[in-house]
Amino acid sequence: MKDFIYETMYILRPDMNEEHVGQAIGKYQEILREHGAKILETQHRGKRRLAYPIQKFREGIYIQMNYRAPGAVIATMERAMRLSEEVIRFLTVKQLVEKPPTEAKAEAS
Repeated sequence: MKDFIYETMYILRPDMNEEHVGQAIGKYQEILREHGAKILETQHRGKRRLAYPIQKFREGIYIQMNYRAPGAVIATMERAMRLSEEVIRFLTVKQLVEKPPTEAKAEAS
């Protein structure tokens, strides 16, 4: 099974303290690792104002994770986020990986 590079951005409740935020980040990273993913980067982007209220919250704590994983892992992690009360919104996208220029030229000819 081929691995792809994914990016998941999720928003945590703004009333969480730093310790709980760290535990939440660790929990989702562990879910990914248990299913064979390799974490490439995790960015804690801090508390920001939301464009519109979500579950009566006007702010949220933004976290971005980039990782390499098989596609089946995404459903497992998103299910955990959906059932969690600490995550108010999430989005996962598959990153497009540019082909090296030599491969692109070979395909064009």
